[in-house]
Amino acid sequence: MWVGGVRVVLQDEEGRILMVRQHHEDRDLWMVPGGGIEEGENSIEAAVREVKEETGLDIEVIGVAWHIEEVSPERGQRFVNYMIGRIIGGELALGSDPELSPDRQVLREVRFLSREEIDGLDNIYPKFFNEEIWGILEEGHTGMTYYKLRYSERG
Repeated sequence: MWVGGVRVVLQDEEGRILMVRQHHEDRDLWMVPGGGIEEGENSIEAAVREVKEETGLDIEVIGVAWHIEEVSPERGQRFVNYMIGRIIGGELALGSDPELSPDRQVLREVRFLSREEIDGLDNIYPKFFNEEIWGILEEGHTGMTYYKLRYSERG
């Protein structure tokens, strides 16, 4: 059984990317906002919800940067869709994970970072993020929608 997740790349008017610092397994990781796809949700709905929960921002999804799959004996079958989004409202603030109790929250910080600032971070996830995302954004993929949803007829 596949377990799905989403992450969303968002830029501010200065071109910086929104990153969140999360604490997992006794270390901090920097990544773009996102999380798991819940029962009955598609990836786009999950992306909008997760960004709102973690950052307070309202977004729309305008493209896809990557679809990453992992099949391993330790973690099972997982995929993550890295979406490209556009901010359409809300106010930036550190959010919380509603599935976790207040004493178990993993979110530590949220802020926009430049390419150089991201390059200087320890523990960025995924490791290739800063090397590849800027080329995708510079090529103008943000105006295209690569992700199509197909709904089956249910009786």
